[in-house]
Amino acid sequence: MTLENSPISIITLLVTVIISFIAFSQRSTLIERYSLSPYIFINQRKWYLLITSGFLHADFIHLLFNMLTFYFFAPILENTIGSLEFIIIYFGSMILSSVTSIIKYKDDPYYRSLGASGGVSGIIFAFILYYPEFNIYLYFAIGIPAPLFAFLYLLYCHFAAKYSKDNINHEAHFWGAAVGVALAVILNPAVITRFIEKVFH
Repeated sequence: MTLENSPISIITLLVTVIISFIAFSQRSTLIERYSLSPYIFINQRKWYLLITSGFLHADFIHLLFNMLTFYFFAPILENTIGSLEFIIIYFGSMILSSVTSIIKYKDDPYYRSLGASGGVSGIIFAFILYYPEFNIYLYFAIGIPAPLFAFLYLLYCHFAAKYSKDNINHEAHFWGAAVGVALAVILNPAVITRFIEKVFH
């Protein structure tokens, strides 16, 4: 992972970490003002919340998990597809993964969502499209073939969004992953053939 090969990945990671730590020390102001509130988004037209919320995290563990995952997948993907396409996939997934939450909570003035999870999910799934032969490791120990991991991840997000009470926006994870795949295919349709050939070789 170098600035020359993956500049956007490095810059995004560093900026996210810095802003998140600043927000930790000024919690009542930055997080309240710049996390995604569907109610404020709709009624006050603060479109920038779709982006600013992706640079904020609820706590250190939330930040660590997202940025560690980002670190393992983003630089390789950017080096593979180029910085412009990487930007489109990451920020496109981050923005569009929030659509269902906005629709669902548009009348709730107390609902807040924050974190890079939608964008990170998009990066993981775009990565899987390009590298289905890789194993995805859970807790650095359990290796799962990438296509199987993708299926299990979406299945988990679907049921967690319906039944979990853990205050995690599982819908954003699901739709971030779906948008990541869709954008990767739109930007490079040939990746589908490549994916199929690698999975069924």
